[in-house]
This record gives sequence, C-alpha cells and structure tokens, in this order.
Amino acid sequence: MIITTVKELREYLGAQRTSGKSIGFVPTMGFLHEGHLSLIRRAKAENDTVVVSDFVNPTQFAPNEDFESYPRNIERDEQLATGAGADVVFYPSAEEIYPRGSSTFVEVAGDITRVLCGASRPAHFKGVTTVVAILFNIVQPRRAYFGQKDAQQAAILIKMVADLYMDIELIVCPIVREEDGLAMSSRNTYLSATERAQAVILNKALREGQAAFEKGEDNVEKLIRQITGKINEAPLACIDYVSIYAYPSLKTIETVSDKALAAVAVRFGKTRLIDNIILEK
Repeated sequence: MIITTVKELREYLGAQRTSGKSIGFVPTMGFLHEGHLSLIRRAKAENDTVVVSDFVNPTQFAPNEDFESYPRNIERDEQLATGAGADVVFYPSAEEIYPRGSSTFVEVAGDITRVLCGASRPAHFKGVTTVVAILFNIVQPRRAYFGQKDAQQAAILIKMVADLYMDIELIVCPIVREEDGLAMSSRNTYLSATERAQAVILNKALREGQAAFEKGEDNVEKLIRQITGKINEAPLACIDYVSIYAYPSLKTIETVSDKALAAVAVRFGKTRLIDNIILEK
C-alpha cells in the first residue's frame, strides 16, 4: 500500500497504535536493493507494522550533485518493499515534507558532521538530520533501521536521537554486499562495466586494513597508508578520503585502542562510492 500524505499516514498509524501494534520504520530514498530489503525484513521481525519511506530528499543534495538524476521507480519499490514485509510505503512529494514557507532545520554540530563526507559535502548532513527528524515526527516509530554502509549518517542520527530525547530505538544493521564484495548502493547503477569491475577494490582494501589490524597494527597513519595503497591499484579510482576515526564519536585518534571506523570515499568516473569497516579489538 502506498500512502502519499501525512494526514493519511497518521490516520493509518493511529489505528495501528489503538490496536496495540508496534511500529518499525525504514527511511529510504527509494530504488530499493537487497540492502534496503534486509532492513525491512529485520523491521518486520521485530515490529507488528512496518513503514518504509520512499523519498529523495532535496535538502541533502548540493546544486552540483545528482538529485535530478537519482534513480526512481516507485512501482518497483512498492513491490519489493511489500514482498520483504512492509505494510506501507510512504511516498510523499517534496511539498508534502517541506510545505511552502518551511524554514526549520535540525542540525548536529561539531566534528561528527565535519569529517568524512561532511568535509566535502558541508550541507549534506543538515539535510539528512532535518528530513529524518521530520519523518520521525510523522511516523513516531518505536524502532528505526539504518545500514552501516552510511556509518557516519548512523552515528549522527544516534547523537540526534540522544540529544533531543527522541523515544526511538535506532538500530544499525550490517552492510549487505554483492557477491564480489561491493557494498550495495543505488548509485552502483551509474557505474560503467569497467568502473564496476574496479570498484571492488574498496572492500578489498578495507579488508586488508582489517587483516593488518588483527595482526597487531594499530597505528592509524600506517593503516590508512596501507588501505590507500591498495585502492590506488585501481587505475580509475580517485580517492576523496581514506580515514580512521573513533566510532561512533568520530573523534580523531592516532592509534586504534577501542572501536574505530575505517571509511573510504572514492570516485569512479562521475560516481562517488563509500564503504567502511569496523576495527575493534
């Protein structure tokens, strides 16, 4: 079932709550793949009613980014989402989420939003936290599900939920990968055959870094150098960043003494891909 308005969704969910049903929520930007479906299945296993939002959020795209060309297919998305256990696909227009005159934003400040993707996309996370806060207020779920592939986003949203005392359990689920290790992403469809073949270097590089860490290497600079060297073996790879930070705080560290995030962002042609792995003793 597709619902397009806040009013209709609130009426539907109000009836669900009156019946004593718990609500799980999976926010997406549509063009669903197995990574999204794994979140929906997890939500269905842990909640009575599952809402999936399908909304390409304009406020998290910079003017030179791919908002207009971002892949969309609501009919396909509804079929996949309901097949995985979703009860409702919320498919609002931009005008429904941001009514005329809307001028309120939710922003998490500090290093957590300035490093990694925040360094090259300074307005991105302000758009993410704003739209997720709006969707949380509309859906009012008991639990919300996100993927580890967007690990910085997850860390920021965990902080937002804590700082604003939102009564929501935010659950971060493992990255789902293609058979060759490439992290699933809607943007993978942009890759040419040659770019797609070389993009697997991201997961290989991260796993080599993890292997070195597990063998005793805990110096951040050396681990970054090793991961970077492996990525540079792919001729088409253009590195945006290779970084290691404490997780989920994203504080700068010199050695990995506790839980850390090794994260990469790399362009293949016009397509920017991200991937990460958790380093933990």
